[in-house]
Amino acid sequence: MTDLDRYPYSAIIDRPPLTLPGNARIAVFIVPNVEYLEWLPPANPLRSPYPGAAPNLPAFQARDYGNRVALWRLFELFDDLGIKTTASVNAAVFEHFPLIAEEMAKRDWDYQSHGLYNTRFAYGMDEDMEREMIGAVIDIVRKATGKTISGWLGPALTTTVRTPDLLAEAGVKYWADMFHDDEPTEVSVSSGRLISLPYSFEVNSGVALGGQAQTGEAFGRFIMDQFDVLYAEGATAPKVMAVCLHPFAVAAPSRLKYLRQALEYILGHSGVWQATAGDIAEWYYANHFGKRLPLAAPAAA
Repeated sequence: MTDLDRYPYSAIIDRPPLTLPGNARIAVFIVPNVEYLEWLPPANPLRSPYPGAAPNLPAFQARDYGNRVALWRLFELFDDLGIKTTASVNAAVFEHFPLIAEEMAKRDWDYQSHGLYNTRFAYGMDEDMEREMIGAVIDIVRKATGKTISGWLGPALTTTVRTPDLLAEAGVKYWADMFHDDEPTEVSVSSGRLISLPYSFEVNSGVALGGQAQTGEAFGRFIMDQFDVLYAEGATAPKVMAVCLHPFAVAAPSRLKYLRQALEYILGHSGVWQATAGDIAEWYYANHFGKRLPLAAPAAA
């Protein structure tokens, strides 16, 4: 099999509209990526842990700044705005910096795994190794916060052909590595059930403020422009929107005000369900799973 067979094609115009809580037009989840990069990571034959040789001081220090300084600005901002937050977290963050886990748990944050380290990839893992990684992440997050991860974003967006099956086997609710839709999608797995939630490469500070070298003001505009289109479409067909953040990028002193402006803009509209990704996944399972999309054949075990 050379084609992706985890879901059949479904044109968005052919689906019955979602029904969001309170008849909202759009569900918005805010997802800061809280990452840890190893100073000297183990080699992976399929992909270098860093661009260039290790140690890579610029890449390392950016995440270090995020965990030492910028994340605390986001805590304050999200507290002020009442944001329900889903952390996309490298589980090793909680082992290296227990205070971060305490602060997230105190605020009852939701958790989406981003693997153990952002320098240890799924590429090249056999089935037992990947299953062990998923289990280790679940155990670390549960021990540090008392909660179970609701979803999964692969470490540095890496995956294998078995990843969806292993996530469903572990009881993970959703998979965030698919950027293929503006609505949740049901993913075919060998046993259990799994959905994807619309993560984003467009409204993503790692892409916009990193590779694209946009300004903080431009990224704030990206967020609002994305929201405007999905909100307008949501009048007849509600949508789901992710705002994907990296503390070191969006919460630098020169950029923070633009993130605040964008979030205040979204929250200033009626018909917005600002929720955690876990809550959105639970709503979809309770109200729409198996009822509105064509089903793929179960994935081969």
